Amino acid sequence: MDNIKRLVAENQEYITKLRRHFRMYPEIGGEEYETQQKIATELKALGLEPQMVAGTGVVAEIKGKVPGKTIALRCDIDALPIDDETDHIYRSQNQGRCHACGHDAHMAMALGAAKVLSSLELTGNVRLLFQPSEERFPGGAEAMAKAGVMNGVFAVIGAHVWQPFTSGTIGISFGRTTASPDEFTLTIQGKGGHGSMPHQAIDPILVGAQIVVALKAIVGTSINPLEQAVVSLGAFRAGEVFNIIPDTAVIKGTVRTFEADVRMNVFDKIEQIASGICQAYGASFELVKLLGYPPVINDPGVARLAYEAAGEVLGEQGVFEMDPVMVGEDFSYFAEKAPGAFIFIGVGNSSKGLVYPHHHPRFDIDEAALAPGVEVLVRTISKLLRKK
Repeated sequence: MDNIKRLVAENQEYITKLRRHFRMYPEIGGEEYETQQKIATELKALGLEPQMVAGTGVVAEIKGKVPGKTIALRCDIDALPIDDETDHIYRSQNQGRCHACGHDAHMAMALGAAKVLSSLELTGNVRLLFQPSEERFPGGAEAMAKAGVMNGVFAVIGAHVWQPFTSGTIGISFGRTTASPDEFTLTIQGKGGHGSMPHQAIDPILVGAQIVVALKAIVGTSINPLEQAVVSLGAFRAGEVFNIIPDTAVIKGTVRTFEADVRMNVFDKIEQIASGICQAYGASFELVKLLGYPPVINDPGVARLAYEAAGEVLGEQGVFEMDPVMVGEDFSYFAEKAPGAFIFIGVGNSSKGLVYPHHHPRFDIDEAALAPGVEVLVRTISKLLRKK
C-alpha cells in the first residue's frame, strides 16, 4: 500500500495535465472521437492493447503476473452541450462543449489509476472501461455491457467527482445510490378561441395549471413516506399571444425513484390526475413516458472495501456514509452484471471559488482531489483482487 501512495504521488502532475487536456477538448456523447484516440494513445503508452467498443468507447485489460479475478474500473468520457464560462487557461476550446459535469476528471483519474496499476505486481486483472454518452440517453453503458465488456468480471467500481462534497472527502452508500431518471411529456388538447370569449373555448392553460398543482402533490399524498420519490416539472408551455386561448399546452417533467413498483405508482397517478382534470373541463391529453437508467444500488461488500480504502487515504474524518442522490447514472448497467460500488469524490472548495454546481457553465473542480481519488480507486481494486 505504501508503494501505491508513492506511485500516485509520482504521477500527480501527469493526472492533472490529463484532466486539463480533456477539459480543453470536450466532446458530447456519440462524438468523442478525439477523446477516444487520446485515451487509446495513453493506454498504448502503458503497453496495453485498447479496443474500440460501442462506437466511441474504449476497453483495455491490465493483466496481472499471477492469474486471478478480473475487476472492472469504469469512467464516463462525454461532455455537455454548453459553453465553458470559466477563465482558466484550460477552458474549453470547443465552442458549445464543456466538461461541466467532471468527466474530464474521471478520465484523468482512470488513466492515472491505470498507470499505477500497470506498475504493480497484480494477482488478477483490471479491465478499464471508458464509456461514452453517459449524459445522452440511452447512454453508452448498456451498449458496452451488451458488447460483453463485463464478461468474467468479479466486481466493478466507478466514481464521480461531486461538488456538493468538500475536497478531501468521499461519500459512499451501502445500498441505494442513484435513482432512475425517467422523463414524461403531457400534451393537453383543448379548444382555442378569442380571449374575450372563454366560454367558447376549452382553455388548456387552465387545465394544465390545475394538473401542475396536482402533480406536485403526488409524492406527499400517494407514496409511502418510507420510500423515496421525486416528481419535478421543468417545462409548461402554451400559447404565444396575450388575447388568444391556445389549442394545446405541454408539460414536461421527471420522475425519480428506486423501486419499480413506486415508479409505476407515480406514473399511474400522473395519468389518473390528467384524465380526471381533463375530463372535468372537456379536454383530452396524451402522456408519453421515457423510462431512464435503472437505479444504482451499491453492493454492500464492495462498498465496504471502498470505504476502507478511502479511510486509509483520507483518514476516518474524510469518508462518510452518504444518503442516496436522486440523479441518474448508467453505471447501473455494469452493476447489474457484477457486484459494484459507485463512490462520490468531493471536489468543492469555497475558498478557491469552486462553488458552481454540476452542469453550470462555470463548474470547475479542486484538482487537489484528483490524486487522493486515484489512490482510493487503486487501493479498492487491490482489496477486491485479494478478496476471498
